[in-house]
Amino acid sequence: MKHAVDRNRGYFQWLNRDVLLLACASLFSDISTEMLYPVLPVYLTEYLKINGSTLGIIEGTAEAVQNAIQGISGYWSDKMRRRKPLAIAGYLLSAIAKPFIGIATSWPVAWSARISDRLGAGIRSAPRDALVAGSVEEENRGKAFGMEGFGDNLGAFIGPLITVALFFTLGVAVKSLFYLALIPGLLALTMILLVEERRSAKIRSKVSLHLSTFPKAYTRYLWLAALFSIGNSSNSFLILQLKSTGVSLPLTIIIYAFYNFVAAIVSYPAGSLSDRVSRKSLLIGALTIFAVTYAGFASVKNTVLMGGLFILYGLFQGTFRAVGKACAVDFVEPELRASAIGWYGTAIGLSNLIASIIAGVLWDKVGHSAVFIYGASFACLSIIGFLLAGSSLNRK
Repeated sequence: MKHAVDRNRGYFQWLNRDVLLLACASLFSDISTEMLYPVLPVYLTEYLKINGSTLGIIEGTAEAVQNAIQGISGYWSDKMRRRKPLAIAGYLLSAIAKPFIGIATSWPVAWSARISDRLGAGIRSAPRDALVAGSVEEENRGKAFGMEGFGDNLGAFIGPLITVALFFTLGVAVKSLFYLALIPGLLALTMILLVEERRSAKIRSKVSLHLSTFPKAYTRYLWLAALFSIGNSSNSFLILQLKSTGVSLPLTIIIYAFYNFVAAIVSYPAGSLSDRVSRKSLLIGALTIFAVTYAGFASVKNTVLMGGLFILYGLFQGTFRAVGKACAVDFVEPELRASAIGWYGTAIGLSNLIASIIAGVLWDKVGHSAVFIYGASFACLSIIGFLLAGSSLNRK
């Protein structure tokens, strides 16, 4: 027993206060966001009486704003050589915007609040991840992003369950959920306020928005990540595919929450392993799991088997999120970390948006299975790209 305790202490010996605070910030912010994820479409369509096209405009523009701002936020973070001010501003904006969605009596007001929420999420993302990278030595970078990913995915697991308990079980009014989401949002802000920023002593004379500023290995990695993400559409299609088997909405939400739980428990081991082996190999493994999972969603109709596919998808998500971010900062100097993470988030986010638009057309015009065959195909193309890149994508 004593040896087991000693091994566990060694496993987390690297963990410091700032990484733990950053993981808690991601935990609380995702609880706040995911509390609303299951009920937001219902609220907008049934309470504010908008149609499907308007819903698409609201969600599409909100996600586009979040994705587009990440690169700019990362640039300004590097330009100022400060991480916390932008992270604080992002967490604050996102937290206070959510109650205004519930207060709204018309869809333009709800749209503005939703955009503000996602704008805050985009502003905070790159500076927060740069704080994660700067909180540990390079040999523990994967572990740090794994711990942050654990907090993020655990929040995505807890948030929907809170909504199931409050809305579906206790009958709490849907508007009240938007007010209650403020509480974990402010807790996330508190965590960031307590983080100690470690400023780099090295000063770069010029920080640029141009990708030419970055090493070729980084831009190559960015293109491969974007290539995969063009096939990685919104999880809404996975939920719709599950619901098409006759599963009730509460059970659908619970299965979706369990997928996030699997992603949470995988994140830290995957990040830790990436500090000891090739991150590229782990990413190829994650993309392979994604391809197999999407191929399964294209053909499987059994609810139990589909639940198993959600477990596999959780393995992919937990690995890809932690290892992908760690890999993005492997290629750059400390003073460009926020920009590197920002452009990585922008590339993936805008590619995901393209994927979701294409998936919507495939879903309506071709067939549900076409969405997942399309996604699996781009995952295979990205795997080939990673293999052809060879040693050029090994960390510096």
